[in-house]
Parts: sequence; structure tokens; C-alpha cells
Amino acid sequence: MKVLGPFKRRTPLGWLQLSHEKGRLFVALAGIAFADVLMFMQMGFQASLFVSNTQLHRTLNADIVLLSPQARNLQALSTFSRRRLYQTQDIPGVKVADPFYINTLNWKNPQTKRETLVQVIGFNPDRSAINLPGLAQQLPRVKQPDTFIFDRGSRGDYAESFALIDQGQPVQTEAQRRTITIAGLFEMGASFGADGTLITSDQNFLLQFPRRQSGSINLGLIQLEPDANPEQVVAALKGHLPEDVRVLTLEEFIAFETAYWQVRSPVGFIFGLGTAMAFVVGVVIVYQVLSTDVNAHVREYATFKAMGYKNRYLLGVVFEEAIILAVFGFIPGAILPLGLYSLARSATALPLFMTTARAITVFILTVVMCTLSGAIATRKLQSADPADMF
Repeated sequence: MKVLGPFKRRTPLGWLQLSHEKGRLFVALAGIAFADVLMFMQMGFQASLFVSNTQLHRTLNADIVLLSPQARNLQALSTFSRRRLYQTQDIPGVKVADPFYINTLNWKNPQTKRETLVQVIGFNPDRSAINLPGLAQQLPRVKQPDTFIFDRGSRGDYAESFALIDQGQPVQTEAQRRTITIAGLFEMGASFGADGTLITSDQNFLLQFPRRQSGSINLGLIQLEPDANPEQVVAALKGHLPEDVRVLTLEEFIAFETAYWQVRSPVGFIFGLGTAMAFVVGVVIVYQVLSTDVNAHVREYATFKAMGYKNRYLLGVVFEEAIILAVFGFIPGAILPLGLYSLARSATALPLFMTTARAITVFILTVVMCTLSGAIATRKLQSADPADMF
């Protein structure tokens, strides 16, 4: 408590100066809140980019994933020979290795009849390749020709179709000039690459894409024996398989997809740049407020200097104003994105949520933003000479 003694006796000049000009204070807080909202939205969209594009990866029923060395991301996986799956059986610790097919197609929304882009996944329905609640019970339906189950979290108008399917009435529509039946629903969510997902058997997948051959697969999903070490099996597979296939643990496969959207995709760069621009906008706004305040009270500051107050005390007043602006500007700046996230989530079906880590990050950036602006605004104050003022 002794440490706080000098602060308790100190007159809160920073707060008194800010509160004296209430209009200027309101404008400053609005500017900081605006910058915070921009940072929250940019960081939120960037996080949803990574989460939505790796949500399928996180549900894969596999310990190790095989993919083509030409693969760039989930929408551009390329293919490799199915024979590599048979070769994995030579490695101790490998339990099963299943093929996984994925592609995108335009289909007609069964409700609006408008074409939209969805991704189609095909695998052996007797051994589910995806871990999602309730999915295993519906997979026997996709053994019927041209029968699919559809993602309830897809982007678009599907409410009437979902209601019919929930009542046990399959819905028919058209995809690439074939009539297909939607016989069930699961829930995963849309992504930046596709508006929704269809799941079917590997046989139906090949019927839907007649140019694809069963021996040409997109992913190989490997499950290990319970006592197997994934790193050791990965090392053994890399030494055993030719270089026309890449071997990754499931965690490495998720990191591979995230790295694409974070580094190689222009979308990830744009969101990062947007966050930086919001920070710069905030610095400019706070600097304008504090600089105006210093200019308006320069005579008072000069009087303090003439009375013997050190620069350190006067700089403390400006930084006090900066911290007050950061704290009070952050509060509306953190509340508004809650509603904007909900609005954007409803409109885009993307996973946009406020997180504690993001709130702490933006608060720290706000304090740094205001402190940096205060440091710039105090340059004139440090050079002020009382003899020049009177």
C-alpha cells in the first residue's frame, strides 16, 4: 500500500483535462472504439478462416494422413495411387488404411434451385472416415445409388429442405446433370472454400465424377494400433514409401492447411494487413486528441515547469490520459463486435465467436496504441520553454 501512497496524493490532472472537454473525450473514445472494432472484426474473420478450413481435418478418423506432394490445400489436394495404401500394411503399427475422395461441384439448392458450390466427400460407409455426432447411424443410407447426406450448417436457404428431411422425407435435386437424393443430415459448417458439404459412399462419389478412377485417391487415412508410436510409424512410412506420396500426422496435416491460408493465401494476408491498418488508424486518432490537448494547455504546462515540476511529471499526465482513453475506449470497442459477430455468423455460416485470448490481445494492442500516440504527442511538451510562453 505504501507504493500507492504517492498516487493517492497526486491530483488526477489527466482525467480532469479529458473530462473538462466532454465533446472531445466522446470523439476520442468513439475513435478508439472504432479502431478496436476494426481489429476485432479483422482478427475474427482471420480466425474463422483458419477454423472453418480445418474443421474437416479435425474430424478425420485417422492418426496419419497420406497425400500427394502436389497438394496445396483441401480444395487442391491432387491425387496419388491407391497402391500406396496397400504398401503401408508392411509397416508394424499400421492397423488399417482407407482411401478418401474429395472434390467440389455445383449443385442446385433443392429449395431455391440456384446453383452453389459444395464439397463432396466419399469413403467406405462401413468404416466412417469422419467423427461427427450421429453420422455413423446415417451412413448405411448412402449405400443406395446417388444418395447423399448433407451438412446442416451449410451456407444458404435450406430451412424447408431440412424440415422435410427431419420428417423422414428424402429431398431430390440435381448435381452435374444427375438426380441425387438427400437422405440425411449432419452438422459441420461452411468454409471459405465451399458453402457446404455432401457425404456419400466411395461408389457414389465415383458415379458423380466419372472421370475419376477408384485407384486415384486424394487422401489415405491410416489408423494405428493402440500401442503404436505415431512419430515412429511416420518415420518408417517415409522410408518405405516412394516420394510420390507425403506422410503427415493428423496434427501436421492440420498445420499444413493452416499454413496455406496463413502464408500462401492472399486472404490470410489481407486480414493481417487489415488488423495492422486498424492499429495505425487508432494511433492517428489518439495522437490527434492528445496533441490537441497538449497544444491547448501548453501555457499551463509551461507554468508547471516554471514552478519547478520536472518533465517526467508532465509526461505522466499525458500518459495518464492515454491509459484512460485506452481503457474507456476498449469497453464499447469490445461490446459492439459481439453483435457484429452474431450478424456475420448468421449471414455467412462461418464460425465467428469472441474469445478471451482475442479480447486480451486487442486490449493490449489498444494500450500500446494509446501509449505510442502519447509518446509522440509529448515531443512538443518536452521542448516547451516557459520563457517562450510569457
